[in-house]
Amino acid sequence: MTYIPRLKQEYKDKVVSALTEEFGYKNVMQVPKLEKIVISKGVGAAVADKKLIDHAIDELTMISGQKAVATLSKKDVASFKLRKGMPIGVRVTLRGEQMYEFLDRLVTSALPRVRDFNGIKAKGFDGRGNYNLGVVEQIIFPEINIDKINKISGMDITFVTSAPTDKEAKSLLTEMGLPFQKN
Repeated sequence: MTYIPRLKQEYKDKVVSALTEEFGYKNVMQVPKLEKIVISKGVGAAVADKKLIDHAIDELTMISGQKAVATLSKKDVASFKLRKGMPIGVRVTLRGEQMYEFLDRLVTSALPRVRDFNGIKAKGFDGRGNYNLGVVEQIIFPEINIDKINKISGMDITFVTSAPTDKEAKSLLTEMGLPFQKN
């Protein structure tokens, strides 16, 4: 017996039939699915202090359950004292089982810990069925120990779906459990 994440099973059992009913898909393969989740974090102060990149890598690794990598600058910017190839951010791309596990933790334990939370804004869609969510504090994740962080910082979470339109992507993410605000 192999382990199947709860949200993956729920996608197969409920989400596919709900989206087929709503949009009238003729084939199961037409139903949009979540392809990957990318978590990224810019660390602009890393130009002066290289240890900040290591802390950010450790935090994203704890949050996602997968090793994060540093992102490097693409060009020189003299006013920021930035050279090409310097680490200025951190990112991790989740697919498969770990993607569903992260989404489950985000929806069930992290988002409810946000202060004065009344849903996420539905304005983060890009027109191609992908959704961007900004998290202001990394301490909403239960994996982060508040005593061990050196600076409260945010991160961007991008949900990449196979949906052709934003409406289909929003329906998919709503069925998967993301709490969008009611207009």
